[in-house]
Amino acid sequence: MAAQDGVISVGFVAGADLKRAAALEDLPIDSLWTGGHVASRNPSGEAMMSLARLSAVTERVRIGTSILLLPLYAPAIVAKQVADLDRATGGRLVLGVGIGGEYPQEFSACQVPVRERGRRTDEAIGLLRRLWTAQTISHDGPFYPMTDVRIHPAPAQPGGPPVIVAGRKEPATRRAALLGDGWMPYLYSPRRYAASARTIRQAAADAGRDLSGFEWYAFVFVNVDPDGDRAREEAARTMGGTYNQDFKTMVDSVAAAGTAEEVTSKLRDFVDAGARHFIFMPAPGTGDPDRIVHRLLDEVIPPLRAHGNEQAAARAGDGAAR
Repeated sequence: MAAQDGVISVGFVAGADLKRAAALEDLPIDSLWTGGHVASRNPSGEAMMSLARLSAVTERVRIGTSILLLPLYAPAIVAKQVADLDRATGGRLVLGVGIGGEYPQEFSACQVPVRERGRRTDEAIGLLRRLWTAQTISHDGPFYPMTDVRIHPAPAQPGGPPVIVAGRKEPATRRAALLGDGWMPYLYSPRRYAASARTIRQAAADAGRDLSGFEWYAFVFVNVDPDGDRAREEAARTMGGTYNQDFKTMVDSVAAAGTAEEVTSKLRDFVDAGARHFIFMPAPGTGDPDRIVHRLLDEVIPPLRAHGNEQAAARAGDGAAR
């Protein structure tokens, strides 16, 4: 279900600690997320297995993949796994998908040519939705042809869970505009987020697609600390370890790190750019991620949600005035 206009939802990447995931669900948040790789530089779980574990320790929040590298998987297997988990959770799943490519060995291991990853993803998204109807289907696409296939029972959510497209480059924005139920960029500044939102709306309009119900996510690395410089240093250290590059000069543009006031200001800019669903990745360096979670929820999220509500009220007033 999409957020109402102006309503800000808050989610966290849960990680592999299931006790921590269960504890996070007790907090005033809306979603929990997990990702994974098949063969990456850093040790990692696998996304669908991690999602299944997350489903077993949560009861209330939406749970999703951020992200599943869809071209590495047979769509029929993903369709079946997701349908099973969606029913088991009472319709709480969100499927975040991307094309990957930063670890070519994953594609080699899965016997998928890297150069085909975008086209495979485009074909798979539409095929997933057809398979989730629980009707017998045939498909003659170039990558996943099949004849008289029925995957049933259907997911709990009519038509299946929303498919949220992640990415950073122009093909990903077009994929979101034409095929996705939402957009989930990462390592974006608010200005770049606003530009991507304009691109998606224009591409959808050009294609005659109605974006009613489209979900606007932002995946944001975050660190909140009374010492803003320390927060930025810790965030840069965490991100550098994840992506194997120096983020010291980029942390101010692609993360929300600093004092509570600084982080609130940065996240307000994301809201002004169109983001409504935040997925936060705590970036504590060698510190405690829960310290960041609680500071964020106590000091940042209340004024951020108030800002979203003010925006919605202003738009409603403008509409009434017309």
